[in-house]
Amino acid sequence: MKIKNSVALVTGGNRGLGLAFARELQARDAKKVYAGARSPDGLDLPDLVPVRLDVTDPASIDAVVEQCGDVTLLINNAGIANVNEGALDPDFVDLSREMFETNFYGLIRMSQAFAPVISRNGGGAIVNVLSDAAWFARPMVAAYSATKSAAWSFTNALRIEVRDKGVQVLGLHVGFMDTDMTRGLDIEKIDPRQVAAIALEELESGTEEVLADEQSRLVKGTLSTGRGYYLNPPDLA
Repeated sequence: MKIKNSVALVTGGNRGLGLAFARELQARDAKKVYAGARSPDGLDLPDLVPVRLDVTDPASIDAVVEQCGDVTLLINNAGIANVNEGALDPDFVDLSREMFETNFYGLIRMSQAFAPVISRNGGGAIVNVLSDAAWFARPMVAAYSATKSAAWSFTNALRIEVRDKGVQVLGLHVGFMDTDMTRGLDIEKIDPRQVAAIALEELESGTEEVLADEQSRLVKGTLSTGRGYYLNPPDLA
């Protein structure tokens, strides 16, 4: 699809990668950009339309569908990441439930709500923000990884189902980004503005899966080998 003159809705659009997407969409001449957030107050960017949205609340999503009925591009970016104490953490199940509500069920609810809207508006696209964690589960973020693995699976099914309805589905995989979520971590990070630019460029080219950084390409590239990165990654060896 073409970004120019599109009408986009970015979930989690008030900071980090979501805000980077909103700015990049404006730079590429999107007609309108809705920035969805649980608390959009204080989100003051020229020509950006703040929208109060909680992707874990069906009533909130219904209200946004009414408000944003002209959308042709949905970017499912909203997500949370909580650290656990490993796969044997007694709180693992509770942590998983909280993250699944946003990272997985929220993505499903938004996709189901807006795929028909996009189709009625002449077609467009859905971008699901995923992660290299879909294929590689570090013990300390194993619950988060489980949500991203599930989201990847749903994205693949969604793509097949809506392709003939004029809706392109792009899965965006990326590792650590330089955002509030990773502040204080002494690791290599990619600029979220770069990720947004790569994703939108590939979206316009018709791409259906994007590996935005070297880490994602490394992990995905070993999945079909006998030496999968996820089995014994160097940084955990």
